[in-house]
Amino acid sequence: MLSKLMSRYWWVLLLRGAFAILFGIVALAYPGITLGSLVLYFAVFAFVDGMSNVFHAFFGREETESWWVLLFEGLLGIAFGVITFQAPGITTLMLLLYIGFWAIATGVLRIILAVGLRHEIAGEWWMALGGLVSILFGLSMVSRPGAGALAVLTVIGIWSIVTGFSLVFLSFKVRSVGGKLGAAKQRLATA
Repeated sequence: MLSKLMSRYWWVLLLRGAFAILFGIVALAYPGITLGSLVLYFAVFAFVDGMSNVFHAFFGREETESWWVLLFEGLLGIAFGVITFQAPGITTLMLLLYIGFWAIATGVLRIILAVGLRHEIAGEWWMALGGLVSILFGLSMVSRPGAGALAVLTVIGIWSIVTGFSLVFLSFKVRSVGGKLGAAKQRLATA
């Protein structure tokens, strides 16, 4: 079960959410940030998020059929992070397109995971909400790439914070599921 896997590694979701919130705060707190710094922050954010998904997929491949979604999302994040690191002189337009397409892809994958979780836990809608926000954000970035990354830094920061909070709330939700699963196992063992 995907919820069992996520409940075991709930802290990875929590770290992903905290990192996303931190990225959003940095984006909002330093509006005069240089494009080079924004590129590096995005690369680190995408890479760390991708690594955490690969971690979940690797340790959950025998527990859930949905492990491939986590793996795909993780590899996508790692790829975007590496591509962004490889091109430190990236133009604003390309950065917006990278961020937009990455947000759309991860949003779709998070909605797929939320649908898979709907019969396993209550509150899966936090993941679906984060996915929907990512898709809407990505579409706005891709549809208006000429606006410039620095001009939409506020939008990037808000998207990152909303996504982060959805992951934090989901992490506590799946943690509580893990506690209920453990209690149920104990009751069955003593019966």
